[in-house]
Amino acid sequence: MLLAESFKELACRQPIEKITIKAVTDKAGVIRPTFYNHFQDKYELLEWIIRTEILEYTRPLIHAGMVDEALMLIFTSVKKDQEFYAKAVRLEGQNSFEDICKKCIEELLLEVIFGKSQTAKPRHPWLTPEHIAQYYAQSMCFVVVSWIKSGMTVDPREITDIYNYMITRSMTEVIEEL
Repeated sequence: MLLAESFKELACRQPIEKITIKAVTDKAGVIRPTFYNHFQDKYELLEWIIRTEILEYTRPLIHAGMVDEALMLIFTSVKKDQEFYAKAVRLEGQNSFEDICKKCIEELLLEVIFGKSQTAKPRHPWLTPEHIAQYYAQSMCFVVVSWIKSGMTVDPREITDIYNYMITRSMTEVIEEL
């Protein structure tokens, strides 16, 4: 989509907070109403980019239980657009990059959880699909954001392995294995 490409190019040159809708539409060669036909603001456009350029491709993998492949695809996609995500991760506050990512990942995980059989009784009343999705979205966003902020120097395969290592062991095991 032209608006997304324009936004990404502008974000590589200036802070996202300073990008105007007019600048995005001018660069895309469309009129402002075109932008507002699709998005409320630039933060919704950022959310669309995350959903369509990263998470949409991971959806079938996660549904098929191929979580490692989905993680690898996420890290590879972010790395491919490294300059943009290095700028986007600087967004703080109400519309922070991390909060937008968490929301998108949480919704995808809830979709997967609700797609599974809902006849099983949870082990504990607190262990709801919402809490499970929040937990994994939070942990994944922490790793993704930290990785981006550190310059993405760790290879996508290695960061996927690191995430899996941490998420599949108890805190005690991880500490003991240091």
